[in-house]
Amino acid sequence: VDDAGMCMCAFAAVLMCEAFAINKSLVLNCCEGDVLFLLDSSGSVSSYEHSHMLTFLSELLLPFSLGEDQVRVGLMQVGTRPRVEFGFGTHSTQSGLQEALRNIKHLKGDTNTVQALRMAKEQVLRPGAANGARAGLPRVLVWLTDGVKPGNVIGPMKELQEEGVAVLVVSTGHGNYLVLRQVVSPPVEDHLYFVDIDDMIIITDDLRDAIIEIIRAERINVRDISSSAATLEWRPVLSGLTGYYEVLFGPLATGGTGGGGGSITGTSPSTGGSQYQKIIQRADSSSARLTGLKPDTTYTATLTPESNEQSFNALSVTFTTKPEMISPAMVKVTESGDTSVRVSWGPLQPDAVTSYYIEYSALPGGKLHTATVGRTENSTLLRNLKPDTTYLVTVTARHTSGKEKSMSVKVCTQEATPALADLQLTTVGSDSVQVDWKVGVAGLRGYWLTWEGQQGSAASQSNSVYLPADSQSTRLTNLPPSARVCVSPIYRTARGDGLCCTAQFHSGKW
Repeated sequence: VDDAGMCMCAFAAVLMCEAFAINKSLVLNCCEGDVLFLLDSSGSVSSYEHSHMLTFLSELLLPFSLGEDQVRVGLMQVGTRPRVEFGFGTHSTQSGLQEALRNIKHLKGDTNTVQALRMAKEQVLRPGAANGARAGLPRVLVWLTDGVKPGNVIGPMKELQEEGVAVLVVSTGHGNYLVLRQVVSPPVEDHLYFVDIDDMIIITDDLRDAIIEIIRAERINVRDISSSAATLEWRPVLSGLTGYYEVLFGPLATGGTGGGGGSITGTSPSTGGSQYQKIIQRADSSSARLTGLKPDTTYTATLTPESNEQSFNALSVTFTTKPEMISPAMVKVTESGDTSVRVSWGPLQPDAVTSYYIEYSALPGGKLHTATVGRTENSTLLRNLKPDTTYLVTVTARHTSGKEKSMSVKVCTQEATPALADLQLTTVGSDSVQVDWKVGVAGLRGYWLTWEGQQGSAASQSNSVYLPADSQSTRLTNLPPSARVCVSPIYRTARGDGLCCTAQFHSGKW
């Protein structure tokens, strides 16, 4: 090679190093998530191709910051017996990860991708598994394959996606396009790559950017949204730095809908318009509570980390508050007996309600009863009700504004099931007994009579019989010594408490 050619190569190398340094600075501390690489290590992949794939992974992952609050990487190899080379919690430094990649051995054998996906789902990608994924963070599966006989992977890949795993595919072959495009997460054009083994470096930046887009930690989330408030949460990128967070929030400038369905106009948060509110949070903060919001309204919030030590992008999020719930929005039965029921309601709004007024009557056309409870109560016990009866209960909230809102519910008391009042046994001869009992209540459907005992060395014997409601006595014969006799009343919905006596044939009456 002549001197000019050598200079050209050296210049190109310098450019590549500078570009890598720039990319690395953009990737450091950018992300938080778990990325599992599924590497085809079967016999259809040559040692040359296997080595190239590992080199590609090394360059792809080198810029990332690793650690428990950063990016974690796992690697599985596909062969006759798929193997987890290392899980997410194994490597927290780039030096350890790069050393592990250099020491990966080629498995060869069959392409058992389906079993590998099952192992990945259960042992690595499932939150809570040993050395597995972290709950609540993005999970990514990157499958590197030569495209030869991938197996029936559509079902297992779909299961992973249904559990929230993003799937990306790199194929060094050009077959099975229809299969591979079905297993990647949308958009297909950003998550499916076909490349020759010698040209894998071409897709390094694009694949890394696609992974970053999924696990980027520079994002804000909204939780605990109510009709008048919401909480912003973000990654504390200023932790350890001097500075502060500026939060601007207000109704969406265009396309927002208020409670009345009309449009809302506003000034952009970046301009700090009068319709927007500002909150300043300390550098060690990771959340802010937004209050004073309007019900059923779309809001936009912008978070700007400010620091003299490092620059950060402003992040924005849009959310819609819930419609206003005016108590009572729910009335239900939480306890039910034969003469009482407990009725509960919500939501509890002590600042907006002065008292709750309860009306209840038996259906149809029963006497109306009323009760009043304080604004801090969300339930009351209705007593002295009729058993086995349907009641209509109406709960009315008297609001401080003078308005009232009511909600009704039908409740049913339980059927009364009185216990047996009296039970007597009179022996007749050496093995028979006269059984007499009393109940004296209406609604009986019958009686359940049982007796048991042991005859000599034989096993314990047990017998039972159902008797009609008009029965108040019966005679049992051929009973074993010390037979125990029980009688229980039967009602429409349940069995009442019974009584039991033991027959001793050497005496007269019990």
